Amino acid sequence: MNCGQQNIVDGLISSYHEIGGINRIDSANLPSKRTIISTCEGLLQLLFPGYHDEDSIPAEELEMITGERIATLVETLEVEVAKVLRLRDSDTEDAGPILRQQANELVCRFLADLPEIRALLQTDVEAAYEGDPAAKNFDEIILAYPCIEAIAIQRCAHCLYELDVPLIPRIMTEYAHSLTGIDIHPGATIGSHFFIDHGTGVVIGETCIIGNNVKLYHGVTLGARNFPKDENGRIVKGNKRHPNVEDKVVIYPHATVLGGKTTLGEGSTIGANVFLRESIAPSSFVTTKGEELIIYNKITGETIEQNSPKDD
Repeated sequence: MNCGQQNIVDGLISSYHEIGGINRIDSANLPSKRTIISTCEGLLQLLFPGYHDEDSIPAEELEMITGERIATLVETLEVEVAKVLRLRDSDTEDAGPILRQQANELVCRFLADLPEIRALLQTDVEAAYEGDPAAKNFDEIILAYPCIEAIAIQRCAHCLYELDVPLIPRIMTEYAHSLTGIDIHPGATIGSHFFIDHGTGVVIGETCIIGNNVKLYHGVTLGARNFPKDENGRIVKGNKRHPNVEDKVVIYPHATVLGGKTTLGEGSTIGANVFLRESIAPSSFVTTKGEELIIYNKITGETIEQNSPKDD
């Protein structure tokens, strides 16, 4: 049945001309989202060989298989990085060979960091095993725990973020977000032995700095308290907006911690459903009683502070 297809086409063409900001016509190519997703899958194969493969990997073929996978990643990722460099550096639009060379250097530097990323991921798997009494073995954690997939992709994306590669790191972590329900910005700096139990609904902002041996539960938000604006009323980008979490901190489900000046002191525990917008000393235990926020010293049991929530 003819549903007036030409009228639909005409309507959309008119819309493309009238509505700006969501069209890219006669513009340089954007990176391919499908290729970036494929890159994430290839990285997981390299980071956890044998865990993300249909067939087993014989030890005698490990070097050959690894070499082929690295070659594929260099070839595909170089093209995508060159695209985002062209978008960032619009004055070099005609400098294709220069951009490809820059992209190649960035990709090679990134891939050279994979052994270091693997070393961190081993500590994350250990933290999951030690932190979850239901965990039977490392195989179960690597194959079944969403936090490992989300953290692995974020650690790779963070490396690209630190190399000042635009857009691609965010596509990577949002892919992990869509898979796992765990939203970690590629800019977040995360130490070793990081574990997110269950994981669903966790949000970690761009300027978070997280120490070693930190454990989060589902629904935790490490977010921004407010958004300063410039003289034109536009949100200021790039400032420190998200909390610092020191070593050995545990944050229980649905706690919300906000603010770039907020620091959770080493060894502290944040109870479930706490809403916190201020720094706490090391070894604190934070809980609530009604609308009151109560902070104890975990070692002495002394009440450090008891107050009502403040308005911005």
